[in-house]
Order: sequence, then C-alpha cells, then structure tokens
Amino acid sequence: MMKTEKQRCRWHQVSDQQALDRNATVRILAAADRAIRARGEFHFVLAGGDTPRGAYRSLREARVDWSGWCIYFGDERCLPADDAARNSRMAGEAWLDHVPIPRQRLHAIPAELGPAQGAEAYAQTLRAVGEFDLVLLGLGEDGHTASLFPDHEWGTASGSPDALAVFDAPKPPPERVTLSAARLSRARQVMFLVSGEAKHRAIIDWRAGKNIPARAITPLAGVAVLVESALLSPLRG
Repeated sequence: MMKTEKQRCRWHQVSDQQALDRNATVRILAAADRAIRARGEFHFVLAGGDTPRGAYRSLREARVDWSGWCIYFGDERCLPADDAARNSRMAGEAWLDHVPIPRQRLHAIPAELGPAQGAEAYAQTLRAVGEFDLVLLGLGEDGHTASLFPDHEWGTASGSPDALAVFDAPKPPPERVTLSAARLSRARQVMFLVSGEAKHRAIIDWRAGKNIPARAITPLAGVAVLVESALLSPLRG
C-alpha cells in the first residue's frame, strides 16, 4: 500500500438497487456503443460480488451485437473454475452464458492455478490489451475494491504488474488474483456500483478523503460512482 494520487469522483445518486441496476445497464450499453463505433471492440472489465448481478441479468436481455465485446475480470478467487463462488461463474450464470459473445473474447482469470501462476498468466493475457473501455468495480465494507485490501499491496506505481497475487486476503478465500490499481486505472471509463447499508462507513471514509483502496483507482477521466442515496447521509450514532 502507498499513498494514492488525487482521484476525481462524480457521485451519482440512485434510490435503490433496482434503480442502480437500470442506471448501470444503460451506462454499460452506451459505453459499448461508443467503443464499437470508434474502435470496433468493447474491452469491458467486470466486477464480482452481489452488487452487479442485477445489471448483468439486465444485460442478457439487451438487443445488441455481442461480437465485438471483450470481457475481462477485475479479480478472482483461487477456487476450481466451476466453483459457484467464482466471479466468473456468477457473471456466467447471470449473463455471459446466455449471450453469443465469442468464447475467445471471454477472458476469465485462471485463478485455479493459484495466486502466483494465475496472476502471471493473466498478465500475459492483458499484455496485448491497451486501455480498457470500461472498468466496473464494487466497494467492500472495509473500502476494498477488486481484491485490493487495506494494508496490502495495491500496485499503484506506474510500473506495477497488471495482475497481483494475493495470499492473505482478510475475506475468504485468502488466495486470489487481482488486477493492480495501476492497470484498473488504464481505462477510458471507470464506474463503481455501491449499494447496501453495510457500505455506509466505507462511503463516508471515501468522501472524507481517507486512503482506502477504492481511492487508488485514478483514471485520467476520473471515476463515476453510482451509489444509493441513503449511503451519502451522515452516519447516525
């Protein structure tokens, strides 16, 4: 961990999880349309956890040409490839298994190889990829994002590896692979999705300028945060 660069945030309030899902879906599809019109491909990094699940389910109903979509993941748990707790399985069941994105454009993190080997393999996958078009991220109760945790290495330096091995995550499972903060920041657009009362303290800390992992994501265009409006109010008690 090290002190992060200045992050520019745009805070977008939504009323509840359903509104967040709708707003996120519209923004994802708009980003895809812009990228494909400009460059012929849409390079999209997915978040794990429960928060984006509704948006993923909405995406599978979209009437779009999926052939130019290229899918990556911000982090993954070192579990068997078909384990239900994998981010890739959640995204597959909610969305990816139901749409005709070419298989060669679906880039799951091979975390079943273990943290070190999985990180090295994914760094090789990303070597030919320039800026991501859109990075989707969540926020943990402790301020973590992807698998970048407080008091751990975040990979903020410009020369940081694209992917980091995590051996002692404070949440189970302890072994993970995550993209570094520097690699997540190499994106045309970054969007955080935040919902649930458990995230209230983390949002307060973030807005107060505390050095939490979420603040380490510093793309040139800044970050957009879609957040339930209740989480922007002062903590009680």
